[in-house]
Amino acid sequence: MEYGLHPLGDHAVIIELGKDINEETQKNVQVVTAFLDEHPPKWMVEYIPAFTTVTVFYDPVYFFRENLDSLPYNQACQQLSELLQGVKPGDTKEQRVVEIPVCYGGEFGPDLDHVATINGLTAEEVIDIHSSGDYLVYMIGFAPGFPYVGGMPEKIAAPRRESPRLKIPAGSVGIAGKQTGVYPIETPGGWQLIGRTPLDLFQPEVEPPSLLRAGDKIKFKPISHKEYIEWEKKG
Repeated sequence: MEYGLHPLGDHAVIIELGKDINEETQKNVQVVTAFLDEHPPKWMVEYIPAFTTVTVFYDPVYFFRENLDSLPYNQACQQLSELLQGVKPGDTKEQRVVEIPVCYGGEFGPDLDHVATINGLTAEEVIDIHSSGDYLVYMIGFAPGFPYVGGMPEKIAAPRRESPRLKIPAGSVGIAGKQTGVYPIETPGGWQLIGRTPLDLFQPEVEPPSLLRAGDKIKFKPISHKEYIEWEKKG
């Protein structure tokens, strides 16, 4: 597995595992994070996976205590290089498939017709295409529990809104460019909203708080407005 190490400030190392966003690079990201979960070094504070990188934050004081003659960054890079020698392809967590029910259109998807119009499709065709995509969660970011998802068919791509909304309800499913995603909490945003899920993607009182994680496969399942209300009542 090829990688590069780069500094981030004075207490982090970026492990670069590729230049392009693709499934192979994402699998390497998962291999590294799985290894760090199983073999966390004493000096590591936390790690943050992204599209093509894993950023490892370290405790500089730990390294100063170990060796005053070498910079903490150099020591962190040396130990990371030694650790990564033990990483084996395939050492990933079992990939999950998470089904996300979505009520498309209406009050939950006010931009569905717009997405259909700019792509020369009907609203029903947008729903069929969106719910049949082969989706992969590349990373969690922007807002707590927000998944950056790849795999949306380009035939339903849509630009961001010219004027972002000040409040987007939690659970809203949107499209921005060639990406789709789900807003886990109420937040401002400029994505085109095509539906909403009754699932809670972020629950701060639960461990882990995010329902989704990098490496998950997602299946969107269309549901009716009645099913949405019944799902919400179940809590």
